[in-house]
Amino acid sequence: MTTLSAATTAAELLAGYRPGSSSLFASPRGTLLAEGTYFAVPPSGRPDGLADLARRVDAVLGVAEAAGHEVRTVVGAVPFAPGAPAQLVVPLRLRRGGPPSAASTVDLPVGVAGVRPVPPPDRYAAAVAEAVRRIRAGAYTKVVLARSLRVDAPGFDPAPVVRALAAREPGGYTFGVDVGGGRTLLGASPELLVSRHGRTVTANPLAGSAARSADPAEDHRRAAALLRSAKDRHEHAVVSEAVAGALRPYCAELTVPAEPSLVGTATMWHLSTLVTGTVADPAVSALTLATALHPTPAVCGTPTAAARAAIAELEPFDRGLYTGLVGWVDAAGDGEWAVTIRCATADPGGLDLFAGAGVVADSDPAAELAETTAKLGTMLAALGLDRSERDDVA
Repeated sequence: MTTLSAATTAAELLAGYRPGSSSLFASPRGTLLAEGTYFAVPPSGRPDGLADLARRVDAVLGVAEAAGHEVRTVVGAVPFAPGAPAQLVVPLRLRRGGPPSAASTVDLPVGVAGVRPVPPPDRYAAAVAEAVRRIRAGAYTKVVLARSLRVDAPGFDPAPVVRALAAREPGGYTFGVDVGGGRTLLGASPELLVSRHGRTVTANPLAGSAARSADPAEDHRRAAALLRSAKDRHEHAVVSEAVAGALRPYCAELTVPAEPSLVGTATMWHLSTLVTGTVADPAVSALTLATALHPTPAVCGTPTAAARAAIAELEPFDRGLYTGLVGWVDAAGDGEWAVTIRCATADPGGLDLFAGAGVVADSDPAAELAETTAKLGTMLAALGLDRSERDDVA
């Protein structure tokens, strides 16, 4: 029989994380280490696999309960594309601990053999310019365009990078998830898509961003400019209104602040709205809420169908799990799901890093390119590259 261990510290769980045989998810509420696989959530077989995902998860948790399996929690990741298979499992063992804490980190000698941008920076800027042209012509109102860096690093081990991310971004959502085939999804997302604890629902949409500066005065200036920016405030309002609108049918009450606030990570400032509410029906799980929200305009655009089509045309790669959701849900319906950003997908030969920017009618291609470069800095710093090296490769 499997056992559910007693709570322990985040540091112990991080030390016990083993890519390929375990998955880790850390948030401001606590840390989960899932070890082994008892049962995987089967694929849907439907074009929109999100539509019945919560039902399939409930069925798997029911199987675990009927078999007397003590772990009744599903952990893993859901991709951006609605028809792509989710990577969700009931683990053999689940250990829980407190949230990670900030700690000093050392440079990690990852052994980077080369970095290749996909697409090249000039082609990304050209794609942004084309999206702006189409937006002004009325094709859609916003699209989020991403780019990628392929980092060649033979023998890459995700574990020390996940630990570095947890120490560098303790207020965010750090994850290292086994997604099969020798691959690991890892990252440190600043954005909570949605959580449910008891009947309390929380969502924290982020949209509108500015790179941070090492100079305190300049950093303060950038934060203040972001908070005043009409372009960024409009972009943020579209996202926060969409999140609130998707949650309202499920909530007896919902509180949405009238004005955004600022939140900061090690590399970025973001406009933030903390949405809170009370779920009307306790049977509505955190995963049901998450699939109702996905994809938000912060990772896709508006209208959703037109933005998805533009992404498929203008991005020269498959997003996979990037801009999906990562987290957990238990048999009681409680859970946390973060937006899968500031992330990478690792394989034995290296890793693919991703970052995107929201494009609207008055977007500047050079500025959006710079924003993605700054966002890529989260993962590049965790790989041990200093600021000048990050600027050179991104």
